Amino acid sequence: MKTLQRLLAILLSLSLVNAMMFQTAYAGMISTEEVARLASVDQAASGHVRLTAALARADVRAEMARLGVDPALAVERVAALTDEEAANLADRIDSAPAGADGGGIIGALVLIFLVLLFTDIMGWTKIFPFTRSIR
Repeated sequence: MKTLQRLLAILLSLSLVNAMMFQTAYAGMISTEEVARLASVDQAASGHVRLTAALARADVRAEMARLGVDPALAVERVAALTDEEAANLADRIDSAPAGADGGGIIGALVLIFLVLLFTDIMGWTKIFPFTRSIR
């Protein structure tokens, strides 16, 4: 019995060594068009995946509900997009600045503050008590 086990172990070891040593790989030239097609297919598929993942987030669903949008309807509409449309939309979302809604208001307030500060320093107005006029 021990001889049979030893023989079986040797045969399995040799078959594993054989399988590892004689693996073959096939390489060939592919055209630029094929590379572009594969890249666009990959990008398009990832567009649907990225949009679906974004719609699955709890904060996104809560904001859609607050705005009166049915999250299930949004998922259906994303599924209805073509691959190219989904990729373009996902890229536009990724490149959009974060917090863009409040950025205009804050920027306007900072601009008004700087204008008033400048007019105080120039001596044309006296709004801020911490400034000193150059006149």
